[in-house]
Amino acid sequence: MEPFKVHILGCGSALPTLKHNATSQVVEIREKLFMVDCGEGTQMQLRRSHIRFTKISAVFISHLHGDHCFGLIGMISTFGMLGRTASLHVYAPEALGPMLQSQLDLFCQGLEFEVVFHAVDPKVNKVVYEDRSLTVETIPLNHRTPCCGYLFREKSTLPHIRRDMIDFYHIPVSQINNIKAGADWITPEGTVVPNARLVTPADAPRSYAFCSDTRYMPHLHELLAGVTTLYHESTYADDMADRARKYYHSTASQAARVARDAHVGKLILGHYSARYDSESAILADARKVFPNSFLSNEGLVFNV
Repeated sequence: MEPFKVHILGCGSALPTLKHNATSQVVEIREKLFMVDCGEGTQMQLRRSHIRFTKISAVFISHLHGDHCFGLIGMISTFGMLGRTASLHVYAPEALGPMLQSQLDLFCQGLEFEVVFHAVDPKVNKVVYEDRSLTVETIPLNHRTPCCGYLFREKSTLPHIRRDMIDFYHIPVSQINNIKAGADWITPEGTVVPNARLVTPADAPRSYAFCSDTRYMPHLHELLAGVTTLYHESTYADDMADRARKYYHSTASQAARVARDAHVGKLILGHYSARYDSESAILADARKVFPNSFLSNEGLVFNV
């Protein structure tokens, strides 16, 4: 299978700490790189992770709180100094557009690449990006400012060719694509070899959902049904549920409830409050509800 990975660049929340960086991730899928959120210091984390700056084709911003977007203009400036020429696409709530343009005009004159801004509506679930191999759709969330998550879905692929059958029936290479597309094979003697004998099923499409920041949403699981891997903010342990609700965040067990109800394969926790020296309580609370839960941390790479 082609790689589908999530690189954790930052998993802290709004208050800076020496332990965690502000939120940012890179989603790697079929040799393409997409950034999700770009908090302050993200470009330093890119350096530490040895991710190639030039391969990031798009940045998806969830909302306009600084710990999710303050690193964007600095990273764009660095892209310019590195001689980038490929366009960079930025998907974000509409209000970022004029601010980003002002920053580009002030700090990034003479860029040799285009920054293409795409306004997204955080209130609707909609496909905002599509290419031959995947789609990205918005996930409406419930935060103090308009906010959405992003759901990366692989498109279905063609079946796998059975090399032993191709050799056995002496099928020419020129017919491989037709067989992948569902064609039977007719031998020179006129015997029809059914397609099912020539292929094995395609890999099941994988998906990754990023949900930060949000209050617990009882119906969120409906948009996330069957997702392979879910990242859901878990700012607080369960004993801080009142604080989570007040500031429009989630507890660990609330994140786990979403994962359980959506029947996801794996839950990644993050966006930790600065009050925690250890996230062990957050992990314990989540695993009581959804055992296949994991803590994110800078430098970790999760296979979707």
